[in-house]
Amino acid sequence: MDTFLGIFSAFGLSASAGLNAYIPLLTVGVISHYFPNLLHLSQPWDLIANPWILLLLGVLVIIEMLADKVPAVNHLNDLIQTLVRPAAGAIAFAASAKVITDVHPIVALACGLLVAGTVHTAKSAVVRPIVTATTGGAGNVPVSIAEDVVSTIISILAIVLPIIMAILLIILVVLVYLWWSGRKDKRQTA
Repeated sequence: MDTFLGIFSAFGLSASAGLNAYIPLLTVGVISHYFPNLLHLSQPWDLIANPWILLLLGVLVIIEMLADKVPAVNHLNDLIQTLVRPAAGAIAFAASAKVITDVHPIVALACGLLVAGTVHTAKSAVVRPIVTATTGGAGNVPVSIAEDVVSTIISILAIVLPIIMAILLIILVVLVYLWWSGRKDKRQTA
């Protein structure tokens, strides 16, 4: 059971990194640093809990949050984050998967990269352009705030309550599939 919870936690954290690269890493670092009984990171991932790394991650969270709220800068930020978010997802997945189970590091990094990359692609290539087009850009700030809140909640739940995180991820996948298939059907009938 611990193996499955560790995997669910890893998937949740990497999905969260697709929305905001630094929130899940900061969450993992803070929880590991202040609550080592709840989350103990093995080497080399324990560096995430270093106070200097936590400070750096805190600054990066603030920079990403602010950059994502400024028109035009948010598009440049998404372009830069196309490399950063999947890498952060890979690190979050590998660090959290290693806590519970002995997942091969390459497999863990690849899974995290794919999950975070998929979430980031959906966000920056599908959701944000639709929001920008339908609201004239006015909806980007509220959507960005919602993404930050969701990323924070998912990161915390992935560590504290991974079984709930697993259920939420399954629901999310089903909803995305239903939305995508409905969109595909509309294109075929048009």
